[in-house]
This record gives sequence, C-alpha cells and structure tokens, in this order.
Amino acid sequence: MVEIVEQILQTIKKYNLIQNGDKVVIGVSGGPDSICLLDILNKIKEKNYIKFDIEVAHVNHLIREEANEDEEYVRKYCEKNNINFHVSRIDVIKYANTNKIGTEEAGRKLRYDFFEKILHQTGSNKIATAHNKNDNVETVLMNIIRGSGTKGLKGIEPIRDNLFIRPLIETQRKDIENYCEQNQLNPRIDKTNSQNIYTRNKIRNLLIPYIEKEFNPNIIETISRLSEIAKQENAYIQEKTIRAYEQIKLKETKTQISVDLKKFQKLEPVIKNRIIPYIINDILKIEYNTQKVHIEDIIKLCNNNIGNKYLVPNKKIKILIKNHQIFFITNI
Repeated sequence: MVEIVEQILQTIKKYNLIQNGDKVVIGVSGGPDSICLLDILNKIKEKNYIKFDIEVAHVNHLIREEANEDEEYVRKYCEKNNINFHVSRIDVIKYANTNKIGTEEAGRKLRYDFFEKILHQTGSNKIATAHNKNDNVETVLMNIIRGSGTKGLKGIEPIRDNLFIRPLIETQRKDIENYCEQNQLNPRIDKTNSQNIYTRNKIRNLLIPYIEKEFNPNIIETISRLSEIAKQENAYIQEKTIRAYEQIKLKETKTQISVDLKKFQKLEPVIKNRIIPYIINDILKIEYNTQKVHIEDIIKLCNNNIGNKYLVPNKKIKILIKNHQIFFITNI
C-alpha cells in the first residue's frame, strides 16, 4: 500500500504535476482508477507531502442503470472526507445523436467541458484524470493499428498544456486494483468495460492478454519503455519543428499565416511533415489531426509551384501557394 503511494508521489515530482498552492479538479467516475487517484491524492494532501487543494467533479452520463448509484458512491466518499463535490447529469446518448458523433467521443467531450467549467468556477489550475500505465499501452497499440506515425507511439502525456495531469500514468492497473482492495474502497465497476464493443476494450480484453500469453508476459512494461523513448524523441523533433517554423514564418493574423516557400522547400522531409500540422493547429487554435494524405498533398502542391494553386484539406482551412509564399487561411 505504501509503495503505490510513494510511486505516485515520485511520478508527481518527476513531471512536476502538482506544486504547493495548486488547486486540483479530480475527475472521478467511481471506478477503481479514479477512486484510487482520489484516495491517494487526498492522502498526499493530508500528510502535507504537497500543500494543495482538491475539488471532485463527477459526470453522470445517464447511460447505465447503475449511474445514479455511481454518483451517490462518489458523493458519500467526498462527504466522508470533507471534499467539495460537483456533479453534472448529462444525457450523453441524446447529445451524441444530436451532434452525430459516437457515444464515446460525446462522453469524453462532455466530461472535459465539465471539468474545465469546475476549474474556472473554483479558481483551480489543474485537472487530474486517472489514466494509468495500461491505458497508455492501450493507446499506443490503438495508434499503431490505426497507422499512426511515430508521434502516436508516445501515447498519453503525463501532463498536457500545463493543465491536464495524470498522476497514475506510471502505475499498472493491477496495482491500482490491489490498492482498492487493501483499502476496502469498494469501487464501482462499469460492466461495459468487459464488453468487446469498442476498439479499446478489444485491445484491453483480447489483444494484450493474447500477447502476454503467447509472446511477452511483460508487454505492458515493454511498450511503456517504447512510449517513453518516443516521448523523448518526439520532444526533440518538436523543438526542431518550432525553431524551423519561427525561421520560415513571414506574417500572422487571426485568420492567416504565411510562410516563405523557398525556405520551406529547404527543410528536411521529417520537419516538413511535422511543420504543416503544427501551422494548421496554430491557426485553428485547436489540436487538429491532419491526415498524412493531406500533408503529402500540400508538399506536392509546394513542389509544383506553377501559378496560384490551393488545397482545402478540411472545411476549416485553405492552403494557398502565391507569390513564393504558402498561406494557411482559416475559414472559421
């Protein structure tokens, strides 16, 4: 029990996830991962290892029959431990149908929207989610299956945008479940996690156990090491990309970024492949997943610089080649 608390404390310090004076919103569903995260962060707070405050945010998706019981479970834990509890009840299925997106995507968006709402309401500065080492490995495998580039190998970041933190990211699910059992937390169990409907569930319940049995019993640790290497290498390439962007950028407005075509053409292929989505994200002000085929089309457009030519890789952005410049124009 002490070991997992110490391990998570080391992860927090290693990545500078929580500092003295922080106020952290913890997303808590009531499952083993999130209740373990809440319980351990509360212990760390009570023992004054780090001086910070906690707010709990729970989203009732109104999908499962047990949803109200999950909500009540988290509420009672917070009342017992004198922790502020915030809840949102949202009809995720209705939202998904209205916006024509999957229920998983809808649930994720609504959860994070609510977490950020509570962040602002309470004057908090961090949002903690319960992603663990197994989640990271599942994400890496999903990215490989989908044909992701090397960027996808880095998986889930311990901290993103200096806002979203994952203190359990170096902790295995089996250790989390053991902690819950030893501390008699009696977490809520989402039965849909055992249903092999979604890709992640198939990877978790079918692929990983098969690899562990037939190929590598330590596949979680093996892919975690791969993920760590990919994070380091990606950070290095990203730094080179940002430097290159600063050198080729000519002008930036709210709706348009222009870069020097000649300087762009001199960049190494790996930087070209990175700098295009980086500029698109910069002008759109969101993390947009630019498809590889669109990146290749833009590079080809730059190579065939004859007259004014343009591409529209998505409804929000237009790429125009004109006067020896590449213009990234937003339609928002």
